[in-house]
Amino acid sequence: GSGSIQSFPRRVDFTLIFIFCFICVFAVLINKVCLQVTVEAVIGGSVVLPCSSAQHDLKLQDTDVHWRDKNDKIVYSIIKGKHSVAGRDPRYKNRAETFPDEYLRGNFSLKLINLTHADAGKYICFLTPSNEHETAELIIKETGNTPSDQENQGEDSGANSVGKSGPLLWVCILVHVLLLALIELFT
Repeated sequence: GSGSIQSFPRRVDFTLIFIFCFICVFAVLINKVCLQVTVEAVIGGSVVLPCSSAQHDLKLQDTDVHWRDKNDKIVYSIIKGKHSVAGRDPRYKNRAETFPDEYLRGNFSLKLINLTHADAGKYICFLTPSNEHETAELIIKETGNTPSDQENQGEDSGANSVGKSGPLLWVCILVHVLLLALIELFT
């Protein structure tokens, strides 16, 4: 009799801990997906891929930033606040640049120029020692050949736009709210 009554609360505690851990892991995974940015650009145009540090007391002399492409090739490196060409993939020579005036604000965004189809894919910005990273998916579109396409591109003029992130953003917000509600329910 009394043995089963005492074991019941322990089983409930274990179940609650398991559910809480599952929710936390799920929230982290959803957060990573939600933070990925999709950027669209046209062949021959240019694009800015975003990367910023959340650190408030950023010391450039202690900060390294490495941009890598889908093949893990080095696109651009900033070592201790200075541009470094060491190990850079030759196809990015004279095509990749950053904004040094923005470094102290934590902005390490990358500008790629003279875009080709080969530039399409994932780019990851790694920041050390803070171990932050951001992922951007670059989609390359053809330049328009029909008059209506050219009119539409005139509005963009080859500039980057965050594409199709509206619905995904709302899904991410909804999932976060639901997870917070579940966490409140079980605490």
